[in-house]
Amino acid sequence: MPVPKDMGSRKRRESRSNTHMSRKRHGWATVLLLVCMHLAAGGAVAGDKIVLGTDWRAQAEHGGFYQALATGLYAKYGLDVVIRQGGPQVNAIQLLAAGRLDAAIAPNSFLSLNAVRENIPLIAVAAIFQKDPAVLIAHPGQGNDSFEALKGKPIMIGADTRAGSWLFLKQRFGYSDAQIRPYVFSIAPFLVDPHAVQQGYAGSEPYLIHQQGIEPVVLLLADAGYASYGSLIEVSTQMVRERSDLVQRFVDASIEGWQSYLDGDPSPGNALILKDNPEMTPDLIAYGIAQMKRWGIVSSGDAERLGIGVMSEARWQAFFTTMASAGLYPPAMDWHRAFTLHFVTQREDLESGGQ
Repeated sequence: MPVPKDMGSRKRRESRSNTHMSRKRHGWATVLLLVCMHLAAGGAVAGDKIVLGTDWRAQAEHGGFYQALATGLYAKYGLDVVIRQGGPQVNAIQLLAAGRLDAAIAPNSFLSLNAVRENIPLIAVAAIFQKDPAVLIAHPGQGNDSFEALKGKPIMIGADTRAGSWLFLKQRFGYSDAQIRPYVFSIAPFLVDPHAVQQGYAGSEPYLIHQQGIEPVVLLLADAGYASYGSLIEVSTQMVRERSDLVQRFVDASIEGWQSYLDGDPSPGNALILKDNPEMTPDLIAYGIAQMKRWGIVSSGDAERLGIGVMSEARWQAFFTTMASAGLYPPAMDWHRAFTLHFVTQREDLESGGQ
């Protein structure tokens, strides 16, 4: 994919603005110059509108986006952002492809590669989660405390998982489809059967099970070699091509929001989460934040050195190769079209002394 011509970093734009401001101007010429500089730096008063769709109902795993909205970070970057939460009947990626959203959160790398396979013009521009929070959950004291131990045993999974991370488990640990049992997106069957094993999300089901007096065994797929990214920011290829500066500002502001949410006071973002999702609770949000930190969901791997949101070509290639060998994608598919590194490599450039 060609590199857009207007992808200069915000730092360079600010440097140019400072140079212009140092020149003396008088009267209306000064006013007009300052206004033009303000607009060029992304500081339009009304803000460029972006409607962001999330992959589920508002929760801690969306906290950085809500934090950027609540603390004015999006406004600082000249953006007027609206967050539309997802849910069981909402497919944000389909809405993005239909032009009803400007950006969407993809929960895993499959959706980006699926867009390539189906020739849908969408592209990932940042990966907020270095680790997919997908987990398998088992009861304690049953000998089900490792992925290897679960080979051949019944596991409750949903249809999306069967077409996704289950393929990794089959390849990596020799699982078979004969193990699959229906998952009804409820912990009730798990609670009544001490031998039950089910899929889950690191910041959700383990908390609900713990609330029922069970300390579950939680196995994070990412720590077993599952290379999918999570919480990917997806936009249209047209937006990348025609409005790259807008994409860059949205990515930068979202990353700052995540830094603030995880390292600062998350209460502004939490207030908006609770407003959007009345079923959410402060305790569950706190648990979600704690689990993201515990497992290194946001800040691990490449992100430890290069910052939140970073992606790498090598990791995309490794993930694609694994899934293509499982028959999910044609081996000759151009997997490079699933993502662009242009919006998340500037921190690496700066770190190495580039400008």
